[in-house]
Amino acid sequence: MRANFIFSEVLNGLRRNVTMTIAMILTTAITLAMFGGGLLVIQMADKSQKIFLDRVEMQFFMNLDVSKSDPDCQKAPCSTLRTELENAQGVATVTYISQKEAYEASKEAFADSPEIAEMIDPSSTQAALRVRMKDADRFGAVLDEFADRKDLGVDSVLDQRDLVKRIFSVLDGARNAAFAVAVVLAIAAMLLIVNMIQIAAFTRRTEVSIMRLVGATRWYTQLPFLLEAVVAALAGSFLAIGGLFGAKALFFDRALEDLYGVNILARITNSDVLVVSPWLIAGGILLAGITSYVTLRVYVRE
Repeated sequence: MRANFIFSEVLNGLRRNVTMTIAMILTTAITLAMFGGGLLVIQMADKSQKIFLDRVEMQFFMNLDVSKSDPDCQKAPCSTLRTELENAQGVATVTYISQKEAYEASKEAFADSPEIAEMIDPSSTQAALRVRMKDADRFGAVLDEFADRKDLGVDSVLDQRDLVKRIFSVLDGARNAAFAVAVVLAIAAMLLIVNMIQIAAFTRRTEVSIMRLVGATRWYTQLPFLLEAVVAALAGSFLAIGGLFGAKALFFDRALEDLYGVNILARITNSDVLVVSPWLIAGGILLAGITSYVTLRVYVRE
């Protein structure tokens, strides 16, 4: 009997304040969708970072004397450097790029700009040792160990970690922007919940007073108000989840298709959205439940 009464009171309350309920549902949905978008960006960044770390490499450019005198890296100091790199902890492969190969690669890179390609001097092109890591955590240690080995013919080093950092700074910015918008919208949703509770309590103040006079507990009379907010937030949560599935299909899959194709960014999948979904539902319930409880304790005292 009590459960039926509470259920009917929740439905009546949602129906009486239908415009505010709709506003709360939409605001909660947008809030949680932005929060979920931030979580998806984090997942994308984590998976993309693994892709980059698996592919990231460093190149040790040999000085011109070594590049010209030892085209096949068969003599010291080039062979010595190659052997030490191969034996270094965490190194997967070491590939020698001769002066001729480096020149051809440079010409090919500027194939669309022939005026620049013509300016490349084959005699000033440097040979290099390209190193790929099997243990990404050892990247910095290997780089630091060999970067200044002038005695082994090292002239300069190409460190691709800077490129990776720039790419992930963009992803971090997108994540932070999504979370910032979510925080602002969460505040708006909380204010809507407070107003909704206050209006509902004011509308039913006579009913609540009568129930208290006949022995109803404070918790029993206030529970319908709390459940109204939770139900509206749950509706917003499911709407947000649906929005994330839609955003994945209409935005992520289409706008990032080229980057997915060349394996620059990790693909966001339906499984990723499903992993985020429980957090959105829990977030919606907590947002509505805590705000409603505090409002009832502060505002509804009878």
